[in-house]
Amino acid sequence: MNSTTVLACLESAKAAELFTLLYGADEVESERRRYISLVDGMLRTEPETRADVRIFTAAGRTELAGNHTDHNRGKVLAASIQLDAVAAAAPRKDKRVFFRSVGHPDVLVDLADSSGALDLGIHPEESGNTESLIRGIAMGFAKRGVAIGGFTANAASTVLTGSGLSSSAAIEVLFGKIFDTLYGQGNRSALDLAQIGQEAENTYFGKPCGLMDQTACASGGVVAIDFADSSAPTIKSVNFDPTSCGYALCVVNTRGSHADLTPDYAAIPEEMKAVARLFGKTVLRELDKAAVLARAPEVRRDLGDRALLRTLHFFAENRRVEVMGRIIEDLASVTVPVVSRCLMGNFLDLVRESGDSSWELLQNCYSPPNPREQGVPVALALTRQFLSDRCHEGACRVHGGGFAGTIQAYIPLDRFDAYKAALEAVFGEGAVTRLRIRSIGAAELCFDKASYT
Repeated sequence: MNSTTVLACLESAKAAELFTLLYGADEVESERRRYISLVDGMLRTEPETRADVRIFTAAGRTELAGNHTDHNRGKVLAASIQLDAVAAAAPRKDKRVFFRSVGHPDVLVDLADSSGALDLGIHPEESGNTESLIRGIAMGFAKRGVAIGGFTANAASTVLTGSGLSSSAAIEVLFGKIFDTLYGQGNRSALDLAQIGQEAENTYFGKPCGLMDQTACASGGVVAIDFADSSAPTIKSVNFDPTSCGYALCVVNTRGSHADLTPDYAAIPEEMKAVARLFGKTVLRELDKAAVLARAPEVRRDLGDRALLRTLHFFAENRRVEVMGRIIEDLASVTVPVVSRCLMGNFLDLVRESGDSSWELLQNCYSPPNPREQGVPVALALTRQFLSDRCHEGACRVHGGGFAGTIQAYIPLDRFDAYKAALEAVFGEGAVTRLRIRSIGAAELCFDKASYT
């Protein structure tokens, strides 16, 4: 659409309906202003984009269960959230990508060499930077037969960085959705977008990661993901709204430093896979707990105690994902309040189990080389203390990769304001963010479209 039409659409009642679906009724006007600002900003600095402006969104995500299981082909329960990366984008006639994002340096990537031929190989100097993700995602589409072109984009993200809400995966999926819409058919599956993003992050950006983050960011709603077949994981949508069960789902950002944590993150999948290799396998999903326990002395001797403990976490966490998925499926169909409360209580028990397992077995609540910084354990301890005042109603667990960053908590709705005040007194204003599960993952927003499923 031309820019005049896009701006008119953003002012429309249809846009208000869509923003309500994405962000909640209380955020409609602030989100409307965010979108209009992005379009206006791009038109001021790149007026050549006026003829064909598109609007894109990619959700952040929260992990409900399955902490550090995806990289060993495990099971995960995750959900897309209202915090997202949004971009106004327009195609270019050349092969350049110009990406501007509020609060970040401008990025310019030329996807062609001096002769005009596509240049999609790895550029070592781009490793660890946004440029590498753009080039890697372009390569992912080229390998799938898409004719690659450039684009100009003006973006803004509300996905908190360093929060475990997958700000990087949201951007990767956003790039993928833009490439697919402008140069592909625009209907690539959420899984394909996720795999393209993961490939770029692993190979071009240089960070080992599983597939959960990108899949949840792209899919929309709550998804139960089984990575048994890593090339074609099964994804099942599950309806779940903690608010309807009386709880506010939130994260607490402890604002710890993520510097130098890559070795901590990388050690978890490597130690799990080392145990698998001891048994002649590649990942833990190819084993069972009984077989590992039968050779526990050998695992301890050859690989150390932590590798064994992390392996036990993997098996237990996979079981929890299965049970928690069944519980929230039942919750969606129950109409009797007392039954709903009982099911939610069972769900929260498993949330606590997951948190305990991450703390005791997975050991990703703080970085061993930096014992003075233990913001995650402090947040967990304060939350448990807060919840204990009412017979432990609610639950909390480490969220995301761990070692620093965030915890996740389910707080009774009538106590959320008090909880927010208590935790922000320790971690600072804005540390507590309430999450809203949204049904749209990655999409081009067309304001006359009936459905995004």
